[in-house]
Amino acid sequence: MVTSSGSVNSASSIGLICDGYVRVGEGRGVAMRVVVKIGSSSITDDFGRIDQGAIVALCAQTAAVKSEGHEVIIVSSGAVAAGVSAVGLAHRPSDMVTLQAISAAGQSRLMGVYNEALAAHSIVAAQVLLDPFDFVNRRQYLHARQTLERLLELGCVPVVNENDAVASSELRYGDNDRISALLAHSVHADVLVLLTDLDGLFTADPRTDPTASLVNHVAADDPLLSIDASRTGSGRGSGGMASKLIAARIASWSGVRTVIARASREQVVVDAVGQREVGTTFDAHDRRLSARKLWIAFAAESAGRIVVDDGAREALTTRNTSLLPAGVSSVEGDFDEGDTIEVVSRDGVVFARGMVWLRSSDLREIAGMRTSDLPSGMTHEVIHRDDLVLMPT
Repeated sequence: MVTSSGSVNSASSIGLICDGYVRVGEGRGVAMRVVVKIGSSSITDDFGRIDQGAIVALCAQTAAVKSEGHEVIIVSSGAVAAGVSAVGLAHRPSDMVTLQAISAAGQSRLMGVYNEALAAHSIVAAQVLLDPFDFVNRRQYLHARQTLERLLELGCVPVVNENDAVASSELRYGDNDRISALLAHSVHADVLVLLTDLDGLFTADPRTDPTASLVNHVAADDPLLSIDASRTGSGRGSGGMASKLIAARIASWSGVRTVIARASREQVVVDAVGQREVGTTFDAHDRRLSARKLWIAFAAESAGRIVVDDGAREALTTRNTSLLPAGVSSVEGDFDEGDTIEVVSRDGVVFARGMVWLRSSDLREIAGMRTSDLPSGMTHEVIHRDDLVLMPT
């Protein structure tokens, strides 16, 4: 991290060296790796047409940040919204087949604008389409990271979007906020900037509550990182403040500083990278989860719930143990071995998520049993401690 005077914070320097990424600018201190995500509502108009001026402004700021020696990856929504206009639909469809079809029509138009806007600054844009499999599968995860790393080495600006046209309805994110946070973790980014149509995180919805005030700063352990914000969006995209809070939590637990700010604010990206006061800043957590645990905690859909007794909760939260059948009080939902489930205390609080080692039907039969009483051949662990992530409560 670079202080306002340009000196390097020693603790941050050690972190960079340990990660194997020592990125030194030419006389400008430590060069940072920046991921900027912009939503559909910020780069399309009310009719779904691409707002070229918004993209031109973002690319100009990207060029300014790169001129300071930093690396930039843009995560851009807008393909579906642009496709709606391109094929002449009156509004955003809701069925998956049509959404995927129009995203294919919109994606090429979206990239055309980015190509032209970045070329004006002698920068090459590189389209990268990702889906959840690229973060779940280890080989795909490493391949995607290597491709992005090489693009940055070549001086390109990767423009990333979810691969809506081919992603299955069972395996997709539906918004780019989460992808941008997982991407920030993958490439060891220093800062994630989430651009939206609001000035940042407010104490209430400023569009309906005149007393709402902007939250300028959120500490790494602040309860704000676990609140359920309004999911209301603009109608032109699929994200909202709730998805941005999830993204901020993912990034924070990856050691990445995150800023949520208004896309139309002048020099918003430049100011966010320069640590000037803009929008809402979320501190990086000193607890850094692995990619696998980030997937369990934030990326995988929950297939069910396991309610545990007080003794099991105490063991999981204070002694870093695995969850055993004896601590299970009840099982909710139908899930298979390898699915991600929520772990809930008796008072209904979700305090952990994990990858379960048993099917729900089998677990119901042995819930509450001591290990010595389990049927022969039955696993004695419901969730291994390496597959368990404690959540803020």
